[in-house]
Amino acid sequence: MEYVKLFKYQKITKYFLITFLGTILLAISAKIKIPFYPVPMTMQTFVVIALGISFGYKIGVATVSLYLIEGILGLPVFSNSPEKGVGLIYFTGPTMGYLIGFLFATFLSGYFNLNKNILIIFIKLILSVSIIYIFGLFWLGNLIGWEKPIFDIGAKPFLLAELFKILILTMLTKKLISFRKFI
Repeated sequence: MEYVKLFKYQKITKYFLITFLGTILLAISAKIKIPFYPVPMTMQTFVVIALGISFGYKIGVATVSLYLIEGILGLPVFSNSPEKGVGLIYFTGPTMGYLIGFLFATFLSGYFNLNKNILIIFIKLILSVSIIYIFGLFWLGNLIGWEKPIFDIGAKPFLLAELFKILILTMLTKKLISFRKFI
């Protein structure tokens, strides 16, 4: 009986540690950016999808949720924080839709069966990243007004970079999935 309790305690500790390390990866990826207006281009989408693939959907979503909570509570983990504010004020700015989309993208990339051929993996990862942009564009349109060229501002400048990131992730998918064995 004691071994069962010890095993559960070790498993919970391991999950917490993995989740915490994932939030650190996300925070670092947020700081690697190419300035664009109104939403900066970062490596976050790459890391979000990679977390879903390597951690699975449960731990992946927990990781992104913890990351969002850290940012909402005021830790400078988001892309332009602390320069453009921290906490809930920054979270509800132009990037909120994209940040919420991270949760769904992580879920999809972790939930999909990515053991098929490379073309199927590529299409599923495109769908996962598209969720981020759907949420992001919807929020951006509501925030700055639908009369503005929302797609041109919030998605078009990033499409080539996203395509490149997805290509890299497609090639790395088999290696990233093998990480789940250690979780």
